Amino acid sequence: MSIRKSSLLLPSKSSWVGASALGAALLATTALPSMADEALADLVETVSPSVVTIIAEQDAVATPARGPEFDLENHPFGEFFKRFGAPEGFDMPQRGPAQGLGSGFVLDAEGYIVTNHHVVDNASTITVRLSDDRTYDAKVVGTDPLTDIAVLKIEPEAELQAVTLGDSDVIRVGEDVVAIGNPFGLSSTVTTGIVSAKGRNISQGPYAEFIQTDAAINKGNSGGPLFNMEGEVIGVNSAIYSPSGGSVGLGFAVTSNIVDHITTDLRDDGEISRGWLGVSIQNVSPELAAALGIDASTGALVSDVVTDSPADGVLQQGDVILSFNNEPVDNSSDLPLLVGTTKVGTDSVLTVLRDGTEQQLELTIGQHQTASAQTDAPVEAEVSGTSLGVTVTPLTEAARAEMGVGEGIDGVVVTDLKPDSPAAKAGLQRGDVIVKLGSQETASPDALKAALDSEKTDPALVLINRGGNQIFVAVEIV
Repeated sequence: MSIRKSSLLLPSKSSWVGASALGAALLATTALPSMADEALADLVETVSPSVVTIIAEQDAVATPARGPEFDLENHPFGEFFKRFGAPEGFDMPQRGPAQGLGSGFVLDAEGYIVTNHHVVDNASTITVRLSDDRTYDAKVVGTDPLTDIAVLKIEPEAELQAVTLGDSDVIRVGEDVVAIGNPFGLSSTVTTGIVSAKGRNISQGPYAEFIQTDAAINKGNSGGPLFNMEGEVIGVNSAIYSPSGGSVGLGFAVTSNIVDHITTDLRDDGEISRGWLGVSIQNVSPELAAALGIDASTGALVSDVVTDSPADGVLQQGDVILSFNNEPVDNSSDLPLLVGTTKVGTDSVLTVLRDGTEQQLELTIGQHQTASAQTDAPVEAEVSGTSLGVTVTPLTEAARAEMGVGEGIDGVVVTDLKPDSPAAKAGLQRGDVIVKLGSQETASPDALKAALDSEKTDPALVLINRGGNQIFVAVEIV
């Protein structure tokens, strides 16, 4: 058999040269990392020793089986469920202690560790594992559920490598960021992305502000650091938005400036001293601006003033707060952050618009009153063996103003939850306001008890107010 040369498509000499040049260029690109790649690798190598794994364990909870479908040994898919977990909606009994994994970072060389409140909440024991696999028992110095920040303390034999907190106010949208943590228990996992947005409010309360990033964040990243390209922590990874439960490029980190304030306060005495004005506020809509004679929809409109609060006798309904201590208040969400991070007892100056005229008013910042610090005694919501597993207290005007609950909303504030309770399993949190159970309003602890006693539907439909937003949850009644 012969092969004719005409049957072969041979490149011209110039084509060979071009292909060779292109191949050489591709090889050079592949073989030689860019300066940006080297800088990223150097950054990761430098900061990784400061990132830790948090292992939080809860005591075993005995959950009685409710029928043969809960007997894994005899269930036809019992072995499958043991190996891979039950499908969504399948009510699995919890046997043995529960263990959760999260991330954190070394705040200072003496062994202070930062993580998320929700990572260590209700934990009976907490272990911190360093990047070199050394492990230490940790104690909780203090936590702040309103910003989802917790400070732990370990006792290392030698000084640890600590991170540097950056200024989250100066980071710009579009800047490169690096997240390091332990998604699904895979320690020291590095993901990169950009700052997608700043100043995000994701209904976590009035005192938390978030950086949005498209760096991949998954289960287990909670509490880990978000770095800028200088190796500074500019956020603590806390939440994701995901229909599937995995990363879809919508991650949220508590800003480092809030973290700095909260951790300093917690290390001082384990408690948060948060400034308080005592006003209910709302945004200035274009319609309200026209009615008030304001050129722009800016500032925070005072809709109510709490009696005997720092603002009582100083601010009035209808005032528009334009600035606080020379910091602009562009909308109502700015003010709680500014006031909350102000030291109690500080003399402060507010610029307000009243009757079309700007005025400067002075007042002394008070101590915010949390729901758990109210004078009304908490009440365990339990009737005739029927229970949600929550402790509640009446919604006071102080708590209403602090949590952003509107005047038309009444209910009881959740001050505590049992870890294995129906309410906890349904996703209720401390600070939630229970507005309705079934068709009955729950304006007081007694009303909640009455609603529980008469509720015939299981699970029950419960309406709660969280950070000013109304949501329904289905709670099993036991």
